[in-house]
Amino acid sequence: MSNPKDNNSKKPAGDHQPEPKAPLHAADPENPSNPAAEGGGGVGEIIKRWKREDFLKRGSLALRVVGLVFSLLSAIIMGSNKHGDWKDFDKYPDYRYLLAIAILSTFYTAGQAFRHVHELYTAREFVAPRNFAWLDFVGDQVAAYLLISSASSAVPLTNRMRDSANNSFTDASSAAICMSFLAFFALATSAIISGYKVSTQTYI
Repeated sequence: MSNPKDNNSKKPAGDHQPEPKAPLHAADPENPSNPAAEGGGGVGEIIKRWKREDFLKRGSLALRVVGLVFSLLSAIIMGSNKHGDWKDFDKYPDYRYLLAIAILSTFYTAGQAFRHVHELYTAREFVAPRNFAWLDFVGDQVAAYLLISSASSAVPLTNRMRDSANNSFTDASSAAICMSFLAFFALATSAIISGYKVSTQTYI
């Protein structure tokens, strides 16, 4: 007669119960070691970078608009500075040089301002941002150098004229020189921002 305990203890060899597995834990956002929460820092960095790039774009636009206004004023004031006899700007190479650079700066800043406005309102760029970063950097530096060069060359001539005669011609010349200096400061600051963009540009 068989023992019921022996029957219960004898089971088929293939009849094994699977061992219970530990339940998967849900993602814990407060645990920094959790892989699900590791992507939060990357998203935050991307948002910060977007905000920084947008701020730099708007700052560059503002500086170029300022440079445009002062360059245009310098060109208008010097171009209309004709009072007859020796009081005509076109009789002095330094003043003609200042006018030419003011006109060149006006066209450059107008083109750059138009491009920035187009990019901000359409979110579309003419060419790759990497190429424009270098164009901005070189263009701002060249324009700023030409502005400071032309304004500095006109200062000694204006000072000599003011020593002998202080009239509307010398006043207009001084005003045009001041406008060129202000345009220089705007573009020099823009060149610093452009240099920062170039230094942080990725080339991968």
